[in-house]
Amino acid sequence: MKPSYLNLAKSGELALRVANAWRRMEDCDLCARYCHVNRRQTVKGAVCRTGERAIVHGHGPHHGEEGPLRGWNGSGTIFFSWCNLRCVYCQNWDISQKGLGREVDLEELADMMLGLQAQGCHNINFVSPSHVVAQIIAAVDIAAGKGLGLPLVYNTGGYDSLEALQLLDGVVDIYMPDMKYGNSRTAHRLSHVRNYVEVNRAAVKEMHRQVGDLMLDEKGIALRGLLVRHLVLPENSSGTDRVLEFLAEEISCNSYVNLMDQYRPCYRVGENPPLDRPITSREFSRAVAWAENRGLHRLDNREASLRNR
Repeated sequence: MKPSYLNLAKSGELALRVANAWRRMEDCDLCARYCHVNRRQTVKGAVCRTGERAIVHGHGPHHGEEGPLRGWNGSGTIFFSWCNLRCVYCQNWDISQKGLGREVDLEELADMMLGLQAQGCHNINFVSPSHVVAQIIAAVDIAAGKGLGLPLVYNTGGYDSLEALQLLDGVVDIYMPDMKYGNSRTAHRLSHVRNYVEVNRAAVKEMHRQVGDLMLDEKGIALRGLLVRHLVLPENSSGTDRVLEFLAEEISCNSYVNLMDQYRPCYRVGENPPLDRPITSREFSRAVAWAENRGLHRLDNREASLRNR
Protein backbone atom coordinates (compact mmCIF):
# COMPACT_ATOMS: atom_id res chain seq x y z
CA MET A 1 0.00 0.00 0.00
CA LYS A 2 1.52 3.30 -1.10
CA PRO A 3 1.35 6.18 1.40
CA SER A 4 -1.40 8.56 0.35
CA TYR A 5 0.72 11.71 0.71
CA LEU A 6 2.63 10.68 -2.41
CA ASN A 7 -0.47 11.25 -4.53
CA LEU A 8 -1.03 14.62 -2.85
CA ALA A 9 2.57 15.61 -3.59
CA LYS A 10 2.34 14.52 -7.21
CA SER A 11 -0.92 16.40 -7.81
CA GLY A 12 0.30 19.60 -6.15
CA GLU A 13 -2.34 19.37 -3.42
CA LEU A 14 0.33 18.92 -0.75
CA ALA A 15 1.94 22.24 -1.71
CA LEU A 16 -1.46 23.90 -1.34
CA ARG A 17 -1.81 22.36 2.12
CA VAL A 18 1.59 23.78 3.03
CA ALA A 19 0.53 27.29 2.02
CA ASN A 20 -2.73 26.94 3.94
CA ALA A 21 -0.89 25.69 7.04
CA TRP A 22 1.47 28.67 7.03
CA ARG A 23 -1.51 31.04 6.72
CA ARG A 24 -3.23 29.38 9.65
CA MET A 25 -0.06 29.70 11.69
CA GLU A 26 -0.29 33.49 11.37
CA ASP A 27 -3.48 33.34 13.49
CA CYS A 28 -2.70 30.01 14.97
CA ASP A 29 -5.46 27.44 15.35
CA LEU A 30 -3.20 24.46 14.67
CA CYS A 31 -3.78 22.94 18.09
CA ALA A 32 -6.78 22.92 20.38
CA ARG A 33 -5.41 25.73 22.56
CA TYR A 34 -6.43 28.19 19.80
CA CYS A 35 -3.92 30.81 20.97
CA HIS A 36 -4.35 32.81 17.69
CA VAL A 37 -0.77 34.08 17.98
CA ASN A 38 1.05 34.95 14.75
CA ARG A 39 3.73 32.35 15.30
CA ARG A 40 5.58 33.42 12.16
CA GLN A 41 6.47 36.64 13.99
CA THR A 42 6.59 35.76 17.70
CA VAL A 43 6.22 32.96 20.21
CA LYS A 44 5.00 35.32 22.93
CA GLY A 45 1.62 34.06 24.14
CA ALA A 46 2.01 30.66 22.46
CA VAL A 47 2.10 27.79 24.95
CA CYS A 48 4.18 25.73 22.51
CA ARG A 49 6.93 28.39 22.40
CA THR A 50 7.66 27.36 18.82
CA GLY A 51 7.86 29.73 15.87
CA GLU A 52 8.54 29.09 12.19
CA ARG A 53 11.23 26.54 12.87
CA ALA A 54 10.48 23.28 14.63
CA ILE A 55 12.67 22.37 17.59
CA VAL A 56 13.88 18.76 17.55
CA HIS A 57 15.30 16.92 20.55
CA GLY A 58 16.51 13.91 18.60
CA HIS A 59 15.73 11.34 15.95
CA GLY A 60 16.55 7.72 15.20
CA PRO A 61 15.19 4.16 14.99
CA HIS A 62 13.07 3.41 18.07
CA HIS A 63 12.62 -0.20 19.17
CA GLY A 64 10.33 0.51 22.12
CA GLU A 65 7.15 1.36 20.22
CA GLU A 66 4.19 -0.95 19.66
CA GLY A 67 4.95 -4.13 17.71
CA PRO A 68 3.24 -3.06 14.45
CA LEU A 69 5.35 0.13 14.43
CA ARG A 70 8.77 -1.09 15.58
CA GLY A 71 8.89 -4.33 13.58
CA TRP A 72 12.49 -5.54 13.38
CA ASN A 73 14.19 -2.35 12.14
CA GLY A 74 12.49 0.12 14.43
CA SER A 75 10.12 3.05 14.05
CA GLY A 76 11.80 6.14 12.61
CA THR A 77 11.07 8.61 15.37
CA ILE A 78 11.55 12.39 15.34
CA PHE A 79 11.09 13.86 18.82
CA PHE A 80 9.83 17.44 18.80
CA SER A 81 10.57 19.69 21.76
CA TRP A 82 7.90 21.59 23.68
CA CYS A 83 4.27 20.47 23.86
CA ASN A 84 0.76 21.91 23.97
CA LEU A 85 0.06 20.01 27.22
CA ARG A 86 1.49 20.63 30.68
CA CYS A 87 1.17 17.21 32.33
CA VAL A 88 2.37 17.20 35.93
CA TYR A 89 3.59 13.59 35.57
CA CYS A 90 5.40 13.98 32.22
CA GLN A 91 8.28 11.53 31.98
CA ASN A 92 10.01 13.70 29.36
CA TRP A 93 9.47 17.04 31.09
CA ASP A 94 12.92 18.35 30.15
CA ILE A 95 11.89 18.06 26.49
CA SER A 96 8.20 19.00 26.76
CA GLN A 97 8.39 21.70 29.45
CA LYS A 98 11.91 23.07 29.08
CA GLY A 99 12.24 22.72 25.31
CA LEU A 100 15.54 20.85 25.33
CA GLY A 101 16.57 20.54 21.66
CA ARG A 102 17.60 22.66 18.69
CA GLU A 103 15.88 24.49 15.87
CA VAL A 104 15.92 22.85 12.44
CA ASP A 105 14.90 24.21 9.06
CA LEU A 106 12.59 22.38 6.67
CA GLU A 107 15.38 20.89 4.56
CA GLU A 108 17.03 19.37 7.61
CA LEU A 109 13.72 18.00 8.86
CA ALA A 110 13.13 16.42 5.45
CA ASP A 111 16.65 14.97 5.49
CA MET A 112 15.96 13.39 8.89
CA MET A 113 13.03 11.52 7.36
CA LEU A 114 15.10 10.37 4.40
CA GLY A 115 17.92 9.27 6.69
CA LEU A 116 15.55 7.17 8.79
CA GLN A 117 14.20 5.58 5.62
CA ALA A 118 17.77 4.78 4.53
CA GLN A 119 18.33 3.03 7.87
CA GLY A 120 15.45 0.65 7.11
CA CYS A 121 12.87 2.04 9.52
CA HIS A 122 9.31 0.92 8.87
CA ASN A 123 7.72 4.36 9.20
CA ILE A 124 8.35 8.00 10.09
CA ASN A 125 7.04 8.64 13.59
CA PHE A 126 6.41 12.28 14.57
CA VAL A 127 6.42 12.47 18.38
CA SER A 128 4.56 15.43 19.98
CA PRO A 129 3.63 16.95 16.61
CA SER A 130 0.50 18.96 17.44
CA HIS A 131 2.27 22.33 17.55
CA VAL A 132 4.40 21.76 14.42
CA VAL A 133 1.79 20.64 11.88
CA ALA A 134 2.78 23.33 9.37
CA GLN A 135 6.47 22.44 9.58
CA ILE A 136 5.75 18.73 9.22
CA ILE A 137 3.57 19.13 6.12
CA ALA A 138 6.13 21.44 4.50
CA ALA A 139 9.01 19.06 5.22
CA VAL A 140 7.04 16.05 3.98
CA ASP A 141 6.44 17.86 0.70
CA ILE A 142 10.20 18.34 0.33
CA ALA A 143 11.02 14.76 1.38
CA ALA A 144 8.41 13.25 -0.95
CA GLY A 145 10.11 15.01 -3.86
CA LYS A 146 13.39 13.36 -2.81
CA GLY A 147 12.08 9.83 -2.58
CA LEU A 148 10.38 9.44 0.80
CA GLY A 149 7.94 6.54 0.65
CA LEU A 150 7.29 5.39 4.23
CA PRO A 151 3.99 5.60 6.15
CA LEU A 152 3.74 8.64 8.43
CA VAL A 153 2.78 8.23 12.10
CA TYR A 154 1.18 11.15 13.98
CA ASN A 155 2.10 10.35 17.60
CA THR A 156 0.15 12.92 19.60
CA GLY A 157 -1.00 13.75 23.11
CA GLY A 158 -4.48 13.96 21.65
CA TYR A 159 -5.23 17.67 22.11
CA ASP A 160 -5.54 18.36 18.40
CA SER A 161 -7.68 20.87 16.53
CA LEU A 162 -10.01 19.76 13.77
CA GLU A 163 -8.48 22.51 11.62
CA ALA A 164 -5.08 20.81 11.86
CA LEU A 165 -6.53 17.37 11.24
CA GLN A 166 -8.24 18.58 8.07
CA LEU A 167 -4.83 19.70 6.78
CA LEU A 168 -3.43 16.27 7.62
CA ASP A 169 -6.20 14.33 5.86
CA GLY A 170 -4.46 12.18 3.26
CA VAL A 171 -1.03 13.13 4.63
CA VAL A 172 -0.95 10.98 7.77
CA ASP A 173 -1.22 7.22 7.34
CA ILE A 174 -1.24 6.14 10.99
CA TYR A 175 -2.75 8.23 13.77
CA MET A 176 -1.52 7.33 17.26
CA PRO A 177 -3.26 9.63 19.74
CA ASP A 178 -3.21 9.40 23.49
CA MET A 179 -6.60 9.27 25.11
CA LYS A 180 -5.35 10.47 28.46
CA TYR A 181 -8.53 11.08 30.40
CA GLY A 182 -12.18 10.25 30.73
CA ASN A 183 -12.92 13.45 32.67
CA SER A 184 -12.07 17.01 31.61
CA ARG A 185 -11.86 18.31 35.17
CA THR A 186 -9.11 15.82 35.84
CA ALA A 187 -7.39 16.84 32.61
CA HIS A 188 -7.46 20.47 33.67
CA ARG A 189 -5.90 19.62 37.02
CA LEU A 190 -3.22 17.25 35.70
CA SER A 191 -2.47 18.59 32.21
CA HIS A 192 -3.62 22.24 32.46
CA VAL A 193 -5.91 22.21 29.44
CA ARG A 194 -9.63 22.84 29.17
CA ASN A 195 -12.20 20.54 27.58
CA TYR A 196 -9.63 17.81 26.94
CA VAL A 197 -12.16 14.99 26.75
CA GLU A 198 -14.48 16.82 24.34
CA VAL A 199 -11.56 17.91 22.12
CA ASN A 200 -9.86 14.54 22.29
CA ARG A 201 -12.96 12.54 21.40
CA ALA A 202 -13.78 14.79 18.45
CA ALA A 203 -10.19 14.44 17.24
CA VAL A 204 -10.16 10.65 17.57
CA LYS A 205 -13.44 10.41 15.68
CA GLU A 206 -11.95 12.50 12.86
CA MET A 207 -8.76 10.45 12.82
CA HIS A 208 -10.76 7.24 12.56
CA ARG A 209 -12.90 8.72 9.80
CA GLN A 210 -9.76 9.46 7.82
CA VAL A 211 -7.84 6.20 8.24
CA GLY A 212 -10.14 3.58 9.80
CA ASP A 213 -9.04 0.66 11.97
CA LEU A 214 -5.37 -0.29 11.98
CA MET A 215 -4.34 -2.33 8.93
CA LEU A 216 -1.25 -4.56 8.98
CA ASP A 217 0.73 -6.18 6.18
CA GLU A 218 1.43 -9.91 6.01
CA LYS A 219 4.39 -9.49 8.37
CA GLY A 220 2.42 -7.58 10.99
CA ILE A 221 3.73 -4.11 10.15
CA ALA A 222 1.27 -1.20 10.34
CA LEU A 223 0.28 0.34 7.02
CA ARG A 224 -2.64 2.61 7.84
CA GLY A 225 -5.19 3.25 10.55
CA LEU A 226 -5.80 4.29 14.14
CA LEU A 227 -3.77 3.10 17.13
CA VAL A 228 -4.83 4.47 20.53
CA ARG A 229 -2.65 4.77 23.62
CA HIS A 230 -3.92 5.09 27.18
CA LEU A 231 -1.69 5.37 30.24
CA VAL A 232 -3.22 3.70 33.29
CA LEU A 233 -2.83 5.90 36.38
CA PRO A 234 -3.15 5.01 40.08
CA GLU A 235 -6.68 4.70 41.49
CA ASN A 236 -8.13 5.05 37.97
CA SER A 237 -7.23 8.75 38.00
CA SER A 238 -7.25 8.77 34.19
CA GLY A 239 -10.80 7.40 33.91
CA THR A 240 -9.73 4.29 32.02
CA ASP A 241 -13.21 2.76 32.11
CA ARG A 242 -14.74 5.83 30.41
CA VAL A 243 -12.04 5.96 27.74
CA LEU A 244 -12.53 2.29 26.86
CA GLU A 245 -16.31 2.66 26.84
CA PHE A 246 -16.01 5.50 24.32
CA LEU A 247 -13.68 3.53 22.06
CA ALA A 248 -15.92 0.48 22.05
CA GLU A 249 -19.20 2.32 21.59
CA GLU A 250 -18.27 5.30 19.39
CA ILE A 251 -15.15 4.28 17.48
CA SER A 252 -14.78 0.52 16.91
CA CYS A 253 -14.38 -2.68 18.89
CA ASN A 254 -11.68 -3.44 16.32
CA SER A 255 -9.62 -0.49 17.57
CA TYR A 256 -5.98 -1.31 18.28
CA VAL A 257 -5.34 -0.19 21.86
CA ASN A 258 -2.17 0.01 23.88
CA LEU A 259 -3.05 0.04 27.56
CA MET A 260 0.23 1.26 29.02
CA ASP A 261 1.42 -0.03 32.37
CA GLN A 262 4.67 1.93 32.65
CA TYR A 263 3.50 4.84 34.78
CA ARG A 264 6.16 5.95 37.25
CA PRO A 265 6.13 8.96 39.56
CA CYS A 266 8.21 11.88 38.30
CA TYR A 267 8.24 15.65 37.72
CA ARG A 268 5.57 17.31 39.93
CA VAL A 269 3.56 14.32 41.15
CA GLY A 270 4.49 14.93 44.79
CA GLU A 271 1.90 17.71 44.69
CA ASN A 272 -0.75 15.42 43.20
CA PRO A 273 -1.40 12.21 45.14
CA PRO A 274 -2.15 9.39 44.38
CA LEU A 275 0.16 9.99 41.39
CA ASP A 276 3.09 9.84 43.80
CA ARG A 277 3.18 6.04 43.55
CA PRO A 278 3.36 3.51 40.69
CA ILE A 279 0.30 1.56 39.61
CA THR A 280 -0.18 -1.93 40.99
CA SER A 281 -0.56 -5.15 39.04
CA ARG A 282 -4.17 -5.32 40.27
CA GLU A 283 -4.94 -1.85 38.88
CA PHE A 284 -3.51 -2.77 35.50
CA SER A 285 -5.30 -6.13 35.40
CA ARG A 286 -8.56 -4.34 36.13
CA ALA A 287 -7.94 -2.02 33.16
CA VAL A 288 -7.34 -4.99 30.85
CA ALA A 289 -10.53 -6.63 32.12
CA TRP A 290 -12.50 -3.45 31.38
CA ALA A 291 -11.20 -3.50 27.80
CA GLU A 292 -12.04 -7.14 27.28
CA ASN A 293 -15.49 -6.74 28.80
CA ARG A 294 -16.15 -3.91 26.33
CA GLY A 295 -15.21 -6.17 23.41
CA LEU A 296 -11.91 -4.43 22.65
CA HIS A 297 -9.91 -7.43 21.50
CA ARG A 298 -6.89 -5.84 19.78
CA LEU A 299 -4.72 -5.01 22.77
CA ASP A 300 -1.01 -4.48 22.25
CA ASN A 301 0.51 -7.77 23.36
CA ARG A 302 3.92 -6.74 24.63
CA GLU A 303 4.92 -8.29 27.92
CA ALA A 304 3.71 -6.24 30.84
CA SER A 305 6.55 -4.54 32.67
CA LEU A 306 4.80 -4.78 36.01
CA ARG A 307 6.10 -7.10 38.67
CA ASN A 308 4.24 -8.05 41.81
CA ARG A 309 4.06 -4.99 44.00
